[in-house]
Amino acid sequence: MSTVAFAPVGRRLRALARAELTLLGRNRGTVVTALLVPLSVPFSVRPAVEQMDLKGAGLSVGSVMLTAAIGFSFLFSVYTALVSAFVARREELVLKRLRTGELGDVEILTGTALASVCVGLAQSVVLAAGFVLFLDAGAPRAPYLTVLGVLSGLVLCAALAALTASVTRTVESAQVTALPLVFVSMMGSGIAIPAGVLPDRLASVCEFLPLSPAVRLVSGGWSGQLSAYEVLGAVATSLAWIVLAVFAVRRWFRWEPRR
Repeated sequence: MSTVAFAPVGRRLRALARAELTLLGRNRGTVVTALLVPLSVPFSVRPAVEQMDLKGAGLSVGSVMLTAAIGFSFLFSVYTALVSAFVARREELVLKRLRTGELGDVEILTGTALASVCVGLAQSVVLAAGFVLFLDAGAPRAPYLTVLGVLSGLVLCAALAALTASVTRTVESAQVTALPLVFVSMMGSGIAIPAGVLPDRLASVCEFLPLSPAVRLVSGGWSGQLSAYEVLGAVATSLAWIVLAVFAVRRWFRWEPRR
């Protein structure tokens, strides 16, 4: 009976996700940003990474660059792409029309986010395989932690994108409203600068940034250096951010154009 009940929901979500993927493919700027930035930016920072004391932190250049690439995928393939998508669908009255049909609010937001989330997931898998095979990143010592980090990061980025869209007036301003989280996450969450090379006091503060737990789990899955206590702390912090973001979206998400 439960299978029968969930089947229509699954079909509706797949249909909405296919439509979003089609629209995503038509936006060349979004496609270029989503696909090329996570691949190109880590290589642009490689000279700086090679100057860091990575051995002292138990890290390698390959694993640091892989973590950076997956982190950039979170930010550009999912977060910024979805902020623009949510705002565009709202301003075009697509979300308002969808609410008059069979779809519930959760289904609409989930279906809209699925395309970008799937792109981010596929990109993370391809990046991991590429770095292992060609850039000596090595095999992950605790792959389940990396998987957990990727999944939690994707879910949180989707929720944060919906929340950011709530305070974004136009598609043109989406890149501006998304910039604070992108910049803070790049600098403090272990994406552009590994958390292991930050001063201890600063690193302890940055652990509580939204994407820090997911990035820490991704990195820790490769290095195998996270203790059970650290894993539990990262998972709890990530869940707390997801719950907080989902609550905020349910409370403040705007379904009609901002005037």
